[in-house]
Amino acid sequence: SPDALAIIYGEERLSYAELNARANRLAHWLIRQGVQPDERVAICVERSTHMVVGLLGILKAGGAYVPVDPAYPEERRRYMLKDAAPRILLTDASSRRTWGGTLPDELTVLELDAEQPAWAAQAEHNPVAHGLTSSHLAYVIYTSGSTGLPKGVPNEHRALANRLQWMQDAYSLQAHDVVAQKTPFSFDVSVWEFFWTLQRGATLAVMAPGAHRDADQLARWIIEQGVTTIHFVPSMLGSFLEAHEARHCTTLTRVICSGEALPAAMVRRFAQILPTVALHNLYGPTEAAIDVTAWTCPYHFDDEQVPIGRPIANTQIYLLDPYQQPVPLGSPGEIHIGGAGVARGYLNRPELTDERFLPDPFSRKADARMYRTGDLAKYLPNGNILYLGRNDHQVKIRGFRIELGEIDARLGQHPGVREAVVVARDDHAGEKRLVAYVVSHGHAIADDLVATLRAHLSERLPDYMVPSAFVLLDALPLTPNGKLDRKALPAAGGEVYARQAYAAPQGAIEQTLAQLWQELLGVEHVGRQDNFFALGGHSLLAVRLLSRLRSVLRMDLPLSRFFATRTLADLADAIAEQLPIAKLAMPAIMRLSRERSLPPSFAQQRLWFLAQLEGVSATYHMPLTLRLHGTLDVQALRRSLDAIWSRHDSLRSTFLLAEGSPIVGLLQAESGMPWQEEELPDGAQPVSYVRQRASEEIHRAFDLEQGPLIRTRL
Repeated sequence: SPDALAIIYGEERLSYAELNARANRLAHWLIRQGVQPDERVAICVERSTHMVVGLLGILKAGGAYVPVDPAYPEERRRYMLKDAAPRILLTDASSRRTWGGTLPDELTVLELDAEQPAWAAQAEHNPVAHGLTSSHLAYVIYTSGSTGLPKGVPNEHRALANRLQWMQDAYSLQAHDVVAQKTPFSFDVSVWEFFWTLQRGATLAVMAPGAHRDADQLARWIIEQGVTTIHFVPSMLGSFLEAHEARHCTTLTRVICSGEALPAAMVRRFAQILPTVALHNLYGPTEAAIDVTAWTCPYHFDDEQVPIGRPIANTQIYLLDPYQQPVPLGSPGEIHIGGAGVARGYLNRPELTDERFLPDPFSRKADARMYRTGDLAKYLPNGNILYLGRNDHQVKIRGFRIELGEIDARLGQHPGVREAVVVARDDHAGEKRLVAYVVSHGHAIADDLVATLRAHLSERLPDYMVPSAFVLLDALPLTPNGKLDRKALPAAGGEVYARQAYAAPQGAIEQTLAQLWQELLGVEHVGRQDNFFALGGHSLLAVRLLSRLRSVLRMDLPLSRFFATRTLADLADAIAEQLPIAKLAMPAIMRLSRERSLPPSFAQQRLWFLAQLEGVSATYHMPLTLRLHGTLDVQALRRSLDAIWSRHDSLRSTFLLAEGSPIVGLLQAESGMPWQEEELPDGAQPVSYVRQRASEEIHRAFDLEQGPLIRTRL
């Protein structure tokens, strides 16, 4: 099907024939440059159709692609080029400008978006990569490294082929599917986004760089593009589910999660917002070709923890103790991965490779190896695996795998630092944040040193690896045997976050913003010159902030505009440009008499209008099921609910038609909340019976004119 749609990017559309022709021309050019199997070709481009053409062209030529994210600090990118030692760098005009100085003379640089690219005149037929086998490299992706430098992980074609074949067998992607490509190509989730889609004749919807950070914009994009398949890191999924348009993403059929632990509460929230969409939880490190275990969430999931499932095809998972022996069922062990997906090791790191890639004593193959992950897990009675966390100092924050030792090493390179250690701590909202503990040389002023250290790390590390807080200590706490006592490190209060000299917020907008920042960031005081990100904020919290602004100030501020502001005062100025001052001086809310009919709110008018179009339905049900443990005082519960019923008019509202317009009527407050008790029928299984009755309630239609919209079943 050469005319089938292969790629959507903004207004640009590429058919499979067009994509293949472009990739072939590039591949022929690469082959003429001497690219052979196992040779590494670097690619540094923004997300676009050029990115996809570049990746396919490299693979068609027999080479292995090395993705270099243009958003990384230049020093990190230059190290990756030096370590991977490619002869050719594919880039685009905007990414090339980020390199600043000159690139190595021995490096051939090709701009994929040039008006007259050097490869444009090459042949369009499929090239032949002589000598290419499944044991040659497909890509080298760099991950955070404990020595202070990122480490490259080479993965072979056979590992990728096994992973993609399993994915197709498990999820059956079809030609009519549309797969979102929003993961940075320097992370291995992007590998299946690209190649599973194109391998199966589906459509790859490529999102503009950075646009995925705004949950509302992402939801609208999913609806516009008709996306059926998308990946989320759980923390980003949480933000997405808060978006107003999330429940309208009806084209979605499957959502795949990986990158960090998936909370059980999020699974239940997902089922409420997107009840018809399948949710899959996957686990796997870069060192084992993307994912190695998978679990599909059942619709009526009600457990306290979410498993990572069972091994995928041709993959073995061993849970071993420190002596490399299998642990008993239910006991924690370190995850070791064997089978088809295991990478070659670490590029140019033989010692680290020997430490992490071990001979597989459980395999019949003489040269079989297993990867020691550093992750802890245990087997559940049903055979699924439950992830328990890390056993070393590697952490995952918002889906990014981070070696804390790399940040330690970078901090130690600053002349003002004598000792430093970075840990991940849970903040007031239960999210993990990086906190740096620093012992300085001399008597540096705290605020000056903190600002200097942030700038120092920002130039060398991705933003997700820059600590949110810096705690200055006279000395690091030690255990009696002289080792660092991490448990004795002090908690990071709001006073340790990088901030400017305090200047009180001025005006209604700044004061409103300061209050919101304090609540979201968990700091006591916010000044008008403070920076949201320096106080511990990140992109997901920024999305939440804008959502709060929408409800508090009744206005929308683009996420891009927010990222362009530096201080609270700057953000207030940006808001003032879009928000008439009159909006802040809202009139006092006057209580209307309940002796007559009430006018509906805008939201109630919308509800009534849709009901006229759709008829009686369950569209606006908001079901909540509570499982109570212990002895229940039924009458006390009923009295409590009756008090809530009496106080809140919205629970007692009905919608009537008067003179062609809807009005709100109220049921009597004294009538009490509708209540129903049921006895368990003889022989019925309690859990399954309760789930069945709850499902019936959830899908029971209600009539706006009859009410009530809420009732309790015990």
